[in-house]
Amino acid sequence: MNSPGRRLHIVHLQSGGIITNYYCTSRCRHCLYACSPDWEKKYIDEETVRQNLRTIKTLGCSSIHLGGGEPFLDVEGLAKVLAVAREEEVNIEYVETNSSWYRDRDSAADTFAALKKAGLSSVLVSISPFHNEHIPFYKVKGTIEACKIAGISAVLWISDFCREIDSFDDRVTHPLSEYAARFGGDYLRTIPFRYWIHLGGRALETFKDVFDMKSTDFLLASNRHGCSELQEVGHFHLDLFGNYIPGMCSGLAIRREDLGKEITPERYPIISTLFASGINAFLRIASETYGFKPRDLYLSKCHLCVDIRRFLVREKHISSLELQPESHYSNLT
Repeated sequence: MNSPGRRLHIVHLQSGGIITNYYCTSRCRHCLYACSPDWEKKYIDEETVRQNLRTIKTLGCSSIHLGGGEPFLDVEGLAKVLAVAREEEVNIEYVETNSSWYRDRDSAADTFAALKKAGLSSVLVSISPFHNEHIPFYKVKGTIEACKIAGISAVLWISDFCREIDSFDDRVTHPLSEYAARFGGDYLRTIPFRYWIHLGGRALETFKDVFDMKSTDFLLASNRHGCSELQEVGHFHLDLFGNYIPGMCSGLAIRREDLGKEITPERYPIISTLFASGINAFLRIASETYGFKPRDLYLSKCHLCVDIRRFLVREKHISSLELQPESHYSNLT
């Protein structure tokens, strides 16, 4: 792919985290990283953690979070990650959890107590109607209680949903249709205005019938420049495979060892094309070279980009170090 002009160069990392695993017991409809039970049950290994952390420190960041997937599905693996972070002198701000692993308060408190010795200080507890479709709320409340017992800080993300979720039976899960029936037919539409959801990954399909769609021609006319989002470093992630996710563009990857270097079109033709020339050039190449035909309507240029990339991986079986991990594309719906 031809990508003249400016080139991407990630020389500094501001704030972000490490994805320990993509495997998750849930298939949340808003998940940017398309995590699900269908992913391989693979967890980040010690060497990958160490190299990720060293790269992050080299690029100026010394405090991160851990997320997934669900990091607590492998407690021993999580303990090793925390231990390596301590050795590498990188602060772990918090570890994310959806509470799916919770069985009872005492065993959860014991888990937190053990992880506290390894360096755990704070847990971000995911709370939303999306999670409640898969996880009974008693597990979430029990996780919060267990944190208190173990002396671990629990950050509720976000507490604003607690009253609504707790108005249902907390022993079972509840589909979003129940929320719409109780709180109004536009309930799903209101959620992104209550807390931050990036319209990428699985959220694109979830919200495509909720928000106004735009014609492909309009999106192309409105986005004639390169995709500067690829250089955003305010919420970066490196994953268990050694991939750096540029911006919030899940399903795109830069190899960890290429951070700090100029990203060349020879090694990264797709990312280079997007950064230099934007969605117009990417669509043109995908159409002329691979026969891609866009839909009439998309939520955004990012929606179109994901559709192209999914086509290349799923329909044309393109194997590329940029379109990683490949399982992302089979888990988008």
